[in-house]
This record gives sequence, structure tokens and C-alpha cells, in this order.
Amino acid sequence: PCMIRSAFALGGLGSGICNDEAHLRDMARKAFSSSPQILVEKSMLGWKEVEYEVVRDAADNCITVCNMENFDPLGVHTGDSIVIAPSQTLSNGDYMMLRDTAINVVRHLGIIGECNIQYALDPHSDDYCIIEVNPRLSRSSALASKATGYPLAFVAAKLSLGIQLPDIVNQVTKTTTACFEPSLDYIVTKVPRWDLTKFDRVSRKIGSAMKSVGEVMAIGRNFEESFQKALRMTDS
Repeated sequence: PCMIRSAFALGGLGSGICNDEAHLRDMARKAFSSSPQILVEKSMLGWKEVEYEVVRDAADNCITVCNMENFDPLGVHTGDSIVIAPSQTLSNGDYMMLRDTAINVVRHLGIIGECNIQYALDPHSDDYCIIEVNPRLSRSSALASKATGYPLAFVAAKLSLGIQLPDIVNQVTKTTTACFEPSLDYIVTKVPRWDLTKFDRVSRKIGSAMKSVGEVMAIGRNFEESFQKALRMTDS
């Protein structure tokens, strides 16, 4: 199998896992109806999907603000996936490996401001791939900002003006600076919400193309508490 993705498309539009040539041709035909270009990539279906939020200033101060792990394996769009922060199944070695890579990538690309980097991690080895790097605030950035209390949009705006991380006041403590990595002693869980009943003949299967129309976030002292709080809120 292989993975195809439409270029210049948001929300995973025109993407999917192709199991054979006929499936590839059908998916490509649909993708080309909305995009002039498609990417044909190696399928990593079943790998872990992990994200890091990174900020860097003009003086090369660079920190990771939050890391998040998808409950669902690769193959389900992040917007349709349950997401947990901080990650729960990564070893300390895996966490540091991906963190160091994120910082090196952001420095190599010369990004100043906020950046989101997504990984695919093989659950049975140390193999990993970078799925994409978003040099901007994303849907995940909003979750990371709320989960950690670190105002990513505010800090990114300051960094774009040339202000450095040590010169930005921590909005929580009002005494320290923004040049720190938040440490969480709680678990944050995001659960998507769908409204598929409004549409006739729509498939209820989730995949690499996003279908959710919103999400809820819950905070708890452990994963079970946080997860059950989030599930209760999807019906409210």
C-alpha cells in the first residue's frame, strides 16, 4: 500500500491509503479534481503519530512547549483523532530523540516564531519520519496553548517583531520569562465531535480526510479521568 496526499489542501482533503493500483487510480482521480498536484508517499499505517510545538526567536533561543500523542495510529487525521498531552506511551529516549530533532529542524529551516512538527514513530523500533512541518499556528497549537497555559499566539506575535524569548514576560507567573518549557503534572485529552447526521449518504468511517466539526478538551490527574470527562462533554 501507499499514501497519497493532495498538494495545497487543508484537512487532509483528497488523501488516503491506497491498497492496490485500481484504488490508487480512483483516489488520484478524485484528488486531481481539487488539486493540481498529488504526493505519493510510503504508507506508515499503524505507526504512532506524535506532535511537538516549538518556538524560536531571532537569537536562536529554541524550546519545545508541548508534545502530544494521537490515541489513534497513523491513518486517521489528527482532527478526527483523540489527542493526549503530554504523550503517554513514549519512552524517555523516544521523547528526547523527537524533541532534539524538532529543535534541529526548526533551526535548520530558520523559523522565527511558532512551529508545529508532526512525526510518525514505529512502535516496534526507533524508526521515525517527519510527516510535515507547519511554520504557523495550527489547530494543534490552540490545544497545546490551552493545555499548557503557554500563550503561543501571543508569544509568536512578539517573536515576529524581533522580541526575544527572555524579554517576554510569563503571562502566568508575571515574574519569569517565556523562555521555559512547561512541565505538566496533569493529563489533557482532546476528543473530536462530528455532526454527520446533517448529511445524507456520508460515510461514517474516519480516515486521513478530516470530518469533525469541533472538539472538546478535558483536564484530569490521570488519563482515565481526563478521557472520561472529555467523552461526557461530547454529548453536552
